[in-house]
Amino acid sequence: MSDTAPDAVTAATLRTGPGRLLVAVYGVFALAATARGVYQLATKFEEAPVAYLLSVLAGVIYLVAAVGLARAGRTSRRVALVSCLIEMVGVLVVGAASLALPEVFPDDTVWSGFGSGYFFIPLVLPVVGLWWILRIHRLDRD
Repeated sequence: MSDTAPDAVTAATLRTGPGRLLVAVYGVFALAATARGVYQLATKFEEAPVAYLLSVLAGVIYLVAAVGLARAGRTSRRVALVSCLIEMVGVLVVGAASLALPEVFPDDTVWSGFGSGYFFIPLVLPVVGLWWILRIHRLDRD
């Protein structure tokens, strides 16, 4: 057992190496998805409203996950956990639907084709996020 308090261990883990990189990737995706979706909603809403609204939703989920991952408290960890789970369900459902029902998605979202337009990072990101959260939670109990 460590002499360091659990919150101190968690805070230190989040502020270094992989934790910082994960938060940065989530931040970039939050900005990219939200900006893209808002622009598309403002300029061509009638072309693919479902796709554009889903992009904005994905951006908001990425933002909430980034904030939850960046903070060290138990509540923040839970927020990040729920965000990553919603993100995982979203990318799987939208990814499958975009392939099975392409007429519903005349334009891509971040999650279309399981994130294929973004090198499948949207599919891998929630897995890494969930792993990281569970890893940190385990550190808190040690």
